[in-house]
Amino acid sequence: MKLDQKDKKLLNLLQEDSKQTTKSLSLKLNLSVTAIYERIKKLEKEKIIRQYTALLDKKKIDKALTVFCNIKLDKHTKEHITLFENEINKLPEVIECFHVSGEFDYILKIYIKDMESYREFMINKITDLKHIGSTHSVFTISDIKNTTTINL
Repeated sequence: MKLDQKDKKLLNLLQEDSKQTTKSLSLKLNLSVTAIYERIKKLEKEKIIRQYTALLDKKKIDKALTVFCNIKLDKHTKEHITLFENEINKLPEVIECFHVSGEFDYILKIYIKDMESYREFMINKITDLKHIGSTHSVFTISDIKNTTTINL
């Protein structure tokens, strides 16, 4: 599906606030409510809009510490990669996991309460995973830019 300018503007508006009414969106885009509704349904059907979600304040839910954990596997077989990825997907503390090139194989983004909780997480969960050769953790001092918006 090729996105036109109206689709792109609509997607940008929905990324800002997905709870906007079709009436509000129609006024901003100079389209009818029906046209907005149909465009949104088409974007959902095409899986351009994958889901709607709420963004939470990490500090207010005891997840104030953001950690990036770099992981290197000891071997790079299909079996080890599949096993590691399946196990990482079971860990709720891991918000994002990327398979990357370079010195490490994976980068994990972890939201956790504090340093003591991270220590427990590392000891009880990460070290239990098979085939990990090494890890390297980086702790954030502050969020400078943290967005979910993809500029169109």
